[in-house]
Amino acid sequence: MMQKGQAWKWIVVSMKSPIFGPPEIDSVEGTSTSIKCYYPPTSVNRHSRKYWCRQGPKGQCITLISSNGYVSKDYEGRANLTNFPESGTFVVNVDHLIQGDSGSYKCGVGINNRGLSFDVRLRVVPGSGVLNGTQVYAEDLGGKVSISCPFTSANLPNVKSVCKQIADKHCVRVIDSAGYKEPSYEGRAKLIIQGTTQTEFFFIIDQLQVEDDGKYVCQAGDDSSGDKSNVDLHVLKPEPELVYADLGSSVRFDCALGPEVVNVAKFLCQKNKEKTCNLVANTLGQRNQTFKGRILSQNNNGVFSVDITNLRKEDAGLYLCGANSDGQPQKSRPIQAWQLFVNEETTFPSRPSVVKGVVGGSVAVLCPYNPKEVNSVKSWCRWEDTQNGGCPLLVQSTGLVKNQYEQYNGRLVLYDEPGNGTYTVILNQLTAQDAGFYWCLTNGDIHWRSTVELKIVEGQPNLKVPKTVNVELGETVQLTCHSPCKFYSYKKFWCKWTDQGCSALPSQDEGSGQAVVNCDQNSQLINLTLKQVTKGDEGWYWCGVKEGLQYKETVAVYVAVKEKGTGSGALSSVRAAAAEDVIETSVRKVDRKVVQDPRLFVDTQAKDPEDAAGGSIASADPGSSAGQGGSSKVVVSTLVPLALVLALGVLVVGVLRARHRKNVDRISIRSYRTDISMSDFENSRDFGANDNMGASPVSQETTLGGKDEFIATTENTVETEEPKKAKRSSKEEADMAYTAFLLQANNMAANIQDGPSKA
Repeated sequence: MMQKGQAWKWIVVSMKSPIFGPPEIDSVEGTSTSIKCYYPPTSVNRHSRKYWCRQGPKGQCITLISSNGYVSKDYEGRANLTNFPESGTFVVNVDHLIQGDSGSYKCGVGINNRGLSFDVRLRVVPGSGVLNGTQVYAEDLGGKVSISCPFTSANLPNVKSVCKQIADKHCVRVIDSAGYKEPSYEGRAKLIIQGTTQTEFFFIIDQLQVEDDGKYVCQAGDDSSGDKSNVDLHVLKPEPELVYADLGSSVRFDCALGPEVVNVAKFLCQKNKEKTCNLVANTLGQRNQTFKGRILSQNNNGVFSVDITNLRKEDAGLYLCGANSDGQPQKSRPIQAWQLFVNEETTFPSRPSVVKGVVGGSVAVLCPYNPKEVNSVKSWCRWEDTQNGGCPLLVQSTGLVKNQYEQYNGRLVLYDEPGNGTYTVILNQLTAQDAGFYWCLTNGDIHWRSTVELKIVEGQPNLKVPKTVNVELGETVQLTCHSPCKFYSYKKFWCKWTDQGCSALPSQDEGSGQAVVNCDQNSQLINLTLKQVTKGDEGWYWCGVKEGLQYKETVAVYVAVKEKGTGSGALSSVRAAAAEDVIETSVRKVDRKVVQDPRLFVDTQAKDPEDAAGGSIASADPGSSAGQGGSSKVVVSTLVPLALVLALGVLVVGVLRARHRKNVDRISIRSYRTDISMSDFENSRDFGANDNMGASPVSQETTLGGKDEFIATTENTVETEEPKKAKRSSKEEADMAYTAFLLQANNMAANIQDGPSKA
């Protein structure tokens, strides 16, 4: 607490040195003072010399006491220095102060005048009492003072008054017995005259303010023959508590003003250079927008606590806490003060204050904690910009908070990784409503608290999966996650989400469990296979990527397990999102290739709306009625040439089918089927994959919308020789001839329809 005669002023503190202490100390003669100095608690600083020196007229700083055991003659028997390396502080205590101790000092680490020091001004003033005929009073800010004003009996009937001296020895009247009172003293000051025979009156000031400090003159009678007495009033401000914090860290102010104001609104304000105090927060829910997203406050059992995180260098300065009915700063009592120093030469881990995500995407937030508190409970909360404020918990290291389950089901998880002072919070399936501020918390050291702002920007998620997959009991389902090429070198993973976290699923090489993961690096597909699905397999599954130990992006898919006969099956349900994009792109490219290849035929006259919409690829059907509906003349005029071409085609097919057959890949789309060599495609990128020259074609069934639909995929192989050019099989040559025949027949039919005479 502040000692009698102490006062404090607004001092601009230099931040160039990491050493910090009280900028100014006022003490009363005969008392003692304690100077606490902070230093960065590095291993070097903890063992370095600490000193307290006095600056001389030539700029030299003469050591008075040091941690090496040195004590000057002036300080012998009345001073000591104690180092506290665990907290990075040392304290200098000086007793029996005299006015000669007033002056400029430095507290520092290492060698004098080497820069690792802090300037301190010490002023020692006379003690209370009568000094050179002047009455000295010293009272605390917000307190009450009763000043005695004696006079002679000759001035008993005359007017009593009190004035305050200002510049140029001018004295401004404050109050008198005739009823006058200066406005700034209204409701706070009064004169008491006890009876008509007393030769003393009292000047009483309540709720002392800083401006009340100064010299007064008590007077009875007029200026020429009146009795006067001089008064020196010192309004003592509380000595600020020193608070040392690193840039980017957090700090807490606990304001406990006592039971007399337990039900009165409290405020915290920051003093500026203009000597005004700007509101930071109060118990009425008001908060300064300068601290938006960085401040948390609570009022429990009469203690008003304010946390400020992500500290900036402009946060340094003097903070005051007081009580007032409207919650606004005012000069009142009781009051608490803190002097905050922000160390810019910090080792506190840097991290982004803003993270950006897109609708449907995800963010991974890195949260710091004290590495010595590995077992502390980690938490994540959402900061509320409301009158009541607060930060409701969303997830902890023990799992999702129960009352947040509905809103964050399948979307939120907290990992202890990467560890060593950092944990990760992942939020996916982002919406525009997720934008805002979030806090990283632990139940340990509050200085490691931090906040991050989440901004939702335009864009598309990098990872793509179906939103929902329906599968029947006992079936096998494969979930496909597509990732862009920029994630090629990242580690891919699948995990199953629960309210306790997201448990990683074993890879194909790790075991033969029900769920296995495999990743085709060339196609950038991450496939999760669930075998013999049970009801317990239902739920949210996450696909994600990691760079080292750091999580990057994730995406979620919900697997719904149904009784047999109630769903469309697992294969048909996986055609959404990423798998659908890859397949449809492949089909479109196959479609374009077929039109250019005379061996294939595209039925562009299909009447089935589903086939027309789907762009189906089909072999021609000799029994098709696509050419019907014309006039009888058209039929007769085309019959003879058609029969001749048909006979020729049958002859060619018979000869070619007798040759050696070779395996080919088969692709079937909807109810049509044809043979296509994988070499007909421009390259394997038609399937959404990377170039895979020399890959062997392997047929694999994949749904496109029906149970009898398939698509060809490629399987990675490694070849050391140049792949040989594939020879065309007899069946391929037969199909070429057959397709050419159909194309010619179709063209002839089209020409005849345009005009029988031309045919």
